[in-house]
Amino acid sequence: MKPTKQTEKLPKPDWLRIKLTTDGNYAEIKDMMRTKTLHTVCEEARCPNIYECWANRTATFMILGDICTRACRFCAVKTGMPTELDTQEPERVAEAAEQMGLRHCVVTSVARDDLKDGGASIFAATIQAIRERVMFCRVEVLIPDFLGNEAALQVVMDAKPDILNHNIETVERLSDRVRARAKYARSLELLKRAKAMNPKIPTKSSIMLGLGETFEEILKTMDDLRAVDCNILTLGQYLQPTPNHLPLVRYVHPDEFAALKEEGLKRGFRHVESGPLVRSSYHAHEQTDSAVAAEERELSSV
Repeated sequence: MKPTKQTEKLPKPDWLRIKLTTDGNYAEIKDMMRTKTLHTVCEEARCPNIYECWANRTATFMILGDICTRACRFCAVKTGMPTELDTQEPERVAEAAEQMGLRHCVVTSVARDDLKDGGASIFAATIQAIRERVMFCRVEVLIPDFLGNEAALQVVMDAKPDILNHNIETVERLSDRVRARAKYARSLELLKRAKAMNPKIPTKSSIMLGLGETFEEILKTMDDLRAVDCNILTLGQYLQPTPNHLPLVRYVHPDEFAALKEEGLKRGFRHVESGPLVRSSYHAHEQTDSAVAAEERELSSV
């Protein structure tokens, strides 16, 4: 069902004001993405942190093109039927990562339900290409659900990403309305399978707030994620990309984000990044550092 247009726009609170930083680094990265014909989720999904992240020379690469085969009702990425598969893209991503001097690289993609493996082989090739060019760079992948294709997930896990990220996006009650073709239970199953395939690779997921979920439903989602041993959780504010997307129900106060962080840590997540402007890849390297430190503390206390 197509979401109805929001007739009254909620006033944006002060805590969502964004500082624009378009210095030399920002311009250099934007030019690099254009010359290498690469896409970033920063631009395609209209991420509010693009100015800060690009100024700090960090970006999340979006592979497999810029046209998604799904039409999730929260997402600004273009929807349609992709026309090609660029097998040289992994090498160009690796070249950009090398040129940027990255030590933590995040790679995500559009959903490619038109491909037999959902694009898993391109994810694996990208991981390998980055490792070959930037030896000490950690590689985090944010993957779609591959429509539950276990063999496709195995291809990604066999490439041994440093972090396996798959976003559950919202609470179970709202999942079918918010996401297209993706299923709440399938997302949990993917995270469970990933951990079974390689228990040493940390898993990560994300929840958007402000779509009408209750505090108790968020806690239940946290419990569901911990039940499949998800290690890292991010929580951020949903922002309506256009009037044709799902309407925003409310702005969540920073105090509530802080309370949810404490709840997540109580449940055993190694790291919880929680705040209005937090996105799945925001400060990804710091999230990983924190999670690794938490794991080391756990092991030393045994």
